[in-house]
Parts: sequence; C-alpha cells; structure tokens
Amino acid sequence: MKQKTISELIKEFLEYQEIEKNASPLTVRNYELYLRRFNDFITAKFPSTTTETLDLDKIRQYRVKLSRYIGQNGQTLSIITQAYHVIALRSFLKWLIKNDYKTVAPEKIELPKARSRSLKFLTRDRLERLLAQPTISTIRGLRDKAILEILFSTGLRVSELAKLDREKINFRRREFGVVGKGGHTRVVFLSLRAAKWLERYLEKRIDKLSPLFINHRGQVDDPDVLAKLTTEEARLSVRSIQRIVGRYARKARLPVEVTPHVLRHSFATDLLMAGADIRSVQELLGHKNIATTQIYTHVTNKQLKDVHEAFHGKGG
Repeated sequence: MKQKTISELIKEFLEYQEIEKNASPLTVRNYELYLRRFNDFITAKFPSTTTETLDLDKIRQYRVKLSRYIGQNGQTLSIITQAYHVIALRSFLKWLIKNDYKTVAPEKIELPKARSRSLKFLTRDRLERLLAQPTISTIRGLRDKAILEILFSTGLRVSELAKLDREKINFRRREFGVVGKGGHTRVVFLSLRAAKWLERYLEKRIDKLSPLFINHRGQVDDPDVLAKLTTEEARLSVRSIQRIVGRYARKARLPVEVTPHVLRHSFATDLLMAGADIRSVQELLGHKNIATTQIYTHVTNKQLKDVHEAFHGKGG
C-alpha cells in the first residue's frame, strides 16, 4: 500500500481536529496555516521526507527558518507566534503516534521561551470610573452599561458574550450556561449589580429578537425595521463590543488600553485577591488547564509583595 505523504496526513489531522476534537473553525484554520508552512519547508528542503525519516535536525532547521521569516509586510514572526507553530507541530506528531505512525517524539521538541508579559487588569477605582461612563438615559447607554457590568461580573470571553441569547439567562438564579473554547461548557454567574442593569436594559427593548445584545443605531429601534431583521443581522458583533469597551475606556481617560479581555483579567485578579482558590477561578474562567489560570497568581503575588514592602516593619 502506498505510504501517505505528510501533506495527506496533515489533512487527516485537521479533519480529526474538526470532527473528533470539535475544535473551533479559527483553531482549525490556524493549525492549517502553521502545518502547511511546516510542510512547504520540508517539501522544498527535504522532498523525500516521510513521517519515519522526519528527525530533530530537520525540525531544528525549520525553526531556524521561522526565526528568520520575513513576511510580505516586512514583519518577522514574534516568539509567541513561533511557539504557536511549534505547538501545532507537536499536536500533529502526537496524533501521528496515537495512530501508529513512527515519527519524532513530540516531547523532544521544546517551545521557544518568551519574555514574561505583564498582565493588564484594572484596579477597583479605575474599574468604577469605566463602569460609570455610559449615559443610562438612553437604551444604547443602558446596553453598554450592562455589557461592561457583565464582562466584569462574569469574566466572559467577548465571543461568549456576543453569542448569548436572552432566553438563556435565568434571572431568578442569576446564572446561565455557555459553551467556551473547545466545546467546553460551564455555568456563569451574574452579580446582583450586573443582573440589575441587564434587566433594566431588556425592559426597554421593544423587539422580540433573541440576541441578548443588539445594535441600537439609526432606525434599528423602529419596530418595522426590527421585524425585518434576522437574528444575526441584529446581534451585536464581537468587534462592536470591543469598540464599545475601548470607547468608554478613552472617555474615562484610563492610562491603559482596555479591551474585553482586560476586564476578564480584572475579574480573575479580583477573585484571587479576595481569597478565591485557583481551582475555582479556573472553573469560572473556563480554562481547560490550571497552568493557564496560574498566570494570575503572578499578579496577586506581586500585589502581596507590594503590601508587604509598604506595611511590614514600619513600626520601628
């Protein structure tokens, strides 16, 4: 039987990610980009390579190529982006071994070390300044107020917020379910404050559309216009939510760039500083691995160190 090429196996791996792993379209697309780039290099430099003859030296040369890569815009690949390429390759190799193909052990390929990045989050006073910016006398302002409150109250990813439908919200229990990355489901809880502002916004809505948040521009609030809109035409997009958060951050004159993900960081940091255990925070954020959540402990540890240095040993 003819031996399958690396290109053919990559195609099968991508199908496995889509069907068996239920990976998001974005994840599959990124894996395809990274692995096609790997295959193009191997095919050009070592055209007779099979999974069995693939070795660490060939992979090392590929990584050198990545580190020297210059795109059409003249930009190089960041260390983080290079790491994504390696992660995709290791996942592919792991899949090969699982399916009885002989190849390089993925654990022998180390990830490039990136410089630790500072984690952006808002202190309580800056957060309150941000939350106070929307003008709540208009339905648009009420919507934006509810969006800001929910993002901080729940730690939702912006994509998760954009997909929410109002029938999913249980106001009596102040909770709802979401499907996060990789198809993982979790229960999300609303604070009393966030639930209050969301109810106020929904009470002002005149439409029967299912999206929790819709556009309120021009004639969109006209009943005749609303009746002609499909659910997805009315739904507020991820990009729109990002612009809303950014606009109010600028209005509040905050010294840092604020995105929905910064509010997610703020949610996690606030919980840990208040004494929540990291496993609970992992569940609330919908992280698959505890290692992803542990990045927040660096922030809280720094906070504790600052407290120690500011107050310890000051009594003489």
